[in-house]
Amino acid sequence: MIVEVITIFPEMFSSVLAASVLGKAIQKGTLTVHLTDPREFTEDKHRSVDDAPYGGGAGMVMRPEPLVAAVEKVVAERGPARKIALCPTGAPLTQATVVRLAKEPHLVLLCGRYEGFDDRIRGFVDEELSLGDFVLTGGELGAMVVIDAVARRLPGVLGNAASPVDESHEAGALEYPQYTRPPSFRGVPVPETLLSGNHERIRRWRRLQALERTRTRRPDLFARLQLSDEDRALLDGETP
Repeated sequence: MIVEVITIFPEMFSSVLAASVLGKAIQKGTLTVHLTDPREFTEDKHRSVDDAPYGGGAGMVMRPEPLVAAVEKVVAERGPARKIALCPTGAPLTQATVVRLAKEPHLVLLCGRYEGFDDRIRGFVDEELSLGDFVLTGGELGAMVVIDAVARRLPGVLGNAASPVDESHEAGALEYPQYTRPPSFRGVPVPETLLSGNHERIRRWRRLQALERTRTRRPDLFARLQLSDEDRALLDGETP
């Protein structure tokens, strides 16, 4: 199996990939891991991979251009792959997912940072995964977990072939979509509301997006939400 990791901190992976089961799998050639820094695909002197969010707000958002360019390069060089974004809004990683991914010959793991990805990045990945209902500083630890869990399912990696077969296995809405420069990326524009400068309209739009995303992606979380009168009005079609 080949695993590509797109990360601005490739140095974080050296000790993990050199040790224990992963180190042995790499030495045997069962697993190959390539690390790609999206800063290599920037054009400004500061090698910026992030920018301020449209509509205002705390933190920075990862720009789509260098991330997509990095993904496209590794796919062009080493063939089609299952492309996965590691982020808090992804589906929870389960053992069933691990078993499924272990059957893929080529994976691309995209590591988020800061306030997350520009939402348009989602048009260039196949799925999103999260370690659970909590927030990490970045997607690198999630990528390490995926690599470790998947590698253990590869033939010959564990000494006992039966080992993986015998093993066991803050609530609230998900975050709204984030966008940053450019205002249009490959034909997909930033939602007009975020460019309006109307902070109340932006707040209501973001709340609606968060509610709809939660209802669609995590109905278990949505069922536990205490909806306000405004929430119900937004979900009933009131204009944000």
